[in-house]
This record gives sequence, C-alpha cells and structure tokens, in this order.
Amino acid sequence: MGTSEIQVQFFQHVKNLLPPYKSLVDEISDLLEISNDSAYRRIRGEKFIDLEEIKKISQHFHISLDQVFNLESNAIVFHGKLNSFTKDSFGDWLADALKQLQFIYSQKSKHIYYLVKDMPPFYQFYYPELASFKYFFWMKSILNLENLRNERFSMNNPMFQPLKETGLKIIQVYNMIPTTEIWNEEGINVTIKQIFMYYEMGIVQSADDARLLYSQLTDLVNHLEKMAESGKKFDIGKQPTNDSAPYNMFVNEMVIGDNTFLAQLENIRITYLNHSVMYFIGSMDPKFNDALFFNLDNLMKKSTLISSVGEKERRQFFNRLRRKIEEKMNLLV
Repeated sequence: MGTSEIQVQFFQHVKNLLPPYKSLVDEISDLLEISNDSAYRRIRGEKFIDLEEIKKISQHFHISLDQVFNLESNAIVFHGKLNSFTKDSFGDWLADALKQLQFIYSQKSKHIYYLVKDMPPFYQFYYPELASFKYFFWMKSILNLENLRNERFSMNNPMFQPLKETGLKIIQVYNMIPTTEIWNEEGINVTIKQIFMYYEMGIVQSADDARLLYSQLTDLVNHLEKMAESGKKFDIGKQPTNDSAPYNMFVNEMVIGDNTFLAQLENIRITYLNHSVMYFIGSMDPKFNDALFFNLDNLMKKSTLISSVGEKERRQFFNRLRRKIEEKMNLLV
C-alpha cells in the first residue's frame, strides 16, 4: 500500500469516529489550523501530512496508529485518564464518563455490553441521597481526598450538587443507548457493604440515614426488574415507549464479571478495561477487540437471559437481590 493510500485510510478511520452531524473537513481544518482546501488535499492524499500533524490528530481522536496501519506487533494500545490526585479528580472522572457515553451515543449504530462485577454506577445517580453517598465513598475511600479525611457523610453537602447534575446527564445518555448487561447476584454486594461499613464506622451518622440509602437501593432493584421485564431502558417513574432503547439482561451464576465495558459501533469496537477500582482505559485495537467479543459471545451463551423472557428466573434473581438488602437493613439499630 502506498503512502497516499495509507493517508486516505487514516482519514477514513477518523471519519468513522465522527458523529454524522460533524464534517471531517471542518474538524481537520480547525484542529490543524489550516484552510478547508488544505484539509481536503490532505484527506484525499494529494498533500502528505507530517509527523506533527499525525501526532496531533491521533491524540485528539485517541487513535492507535498500530491499529490503523495494521502493523504487525504484539503491542495493544490503550487510552484513558489516570487519577490526578486533586480535589477536582472525581468531577473530572464524571465529566470523562459523560464524554465517552456521549461519543458512543453520537454514533449511528451502537450497542453497549457491560460485564457486571459491581452494579453499573450510572443507575445509582437517579437518587440524590444514594448518588451523594457513592460520590462521597469514592472520593473519601478510593481517591483518598485530603479534605474528606475526617469528614462524615452528609446527604445535603453542597459539594455534591454539581456532581449530581453531571450524574443525571450520564444516566440520561446511558439510558438512550441499547445495552446488554451480564450480572451475577454478587453485583449488588459492594454497595450494600459500603453503606453498612460506613454506618458501623460512624461515617453514616444514623440508622435512619442508612435505612434511606437501603430503601433507595431496593427501589433501584425494583426498577431494574421492570426494565428487564420490558426489555427496554427507561427512567424511574416512567413507562417504556416504542422509542426506548433495548435492554438485555443476562445472569451468570458461575462467573462474576470484571466491570469490562464494551461498545459495538458502526465501524469500530471499543473495549474499556477497569483499573484502579473506578478508572477505565480503552482500546480500539481490532485483534484485541475481536478476542474480547468472541469471549463475550461465549459468556452470553452460557448465561441465562432474564429480560423479556424467563419470568421465573427473573423473579428469583431479583428476589435474591432484595433479600440481600433486607438482611443488612435488619442489622441496623
């Protein structure tokens, strides 16, 4: 393949990453600070792009040159953000999660697959108090923010308000994307234990506060059961419509997921791997994603579909989740 052909292929890959309403020419001209005519000539391979331009485009669109040019290599290239260890690190994490979901939603064809180890955090953003608790726990115990070292949990802490606004945007976008989740009943244990541990430590200051959090968690489980029954995603307190995004829920009692998050888009696949408890790194490497999706297909074949069908299995699964919450709630004094 000649240099100009590789360049055309490179720009075709960039175009595939853009939402339909964006112009490749405008994006490249703005990014490289060149005229539209110069951008056109680069896109058509009539004018070669230099290494600095390749670097700028690749960094902006999170592109692995290895995957675009099909170079033979054992390397797998990932992109993602790490903890900045600042007071804004959690807000940055939420903003990046929203940005990734908005990118997926912008694609003409899209489907998300979630291998659940812990309940997908987006659902907990529905409830102001439960969302505040999760934000507080992540910032205090995972990110270890200095300003929260000696703080107790308060549901009305004003620092949570901008986080709640971003969280609501996240769940709204997530609910518009067709999704398949593979669960194990252990997936709810983490949040149950976090609430009880903070209650025993006196960080959640009263049994009433803990009961409210468990009550909201129960309501969330009830909502997930309704989505599984309908096979559609919709907001709490609403009903599914013909336009609601499809929702597939599998249960696998033999395997606990690892919070791997996969996206099948029109022309590419992306895998987001969990690291450092709450962070993700992503890869668009074709060979890597082909292997991941092959394993995903095998896992679904060995799991039980409980959305839309499987009423008995669905009732049994959600009853077990509710019992787990009730057992902990009964220990509150």
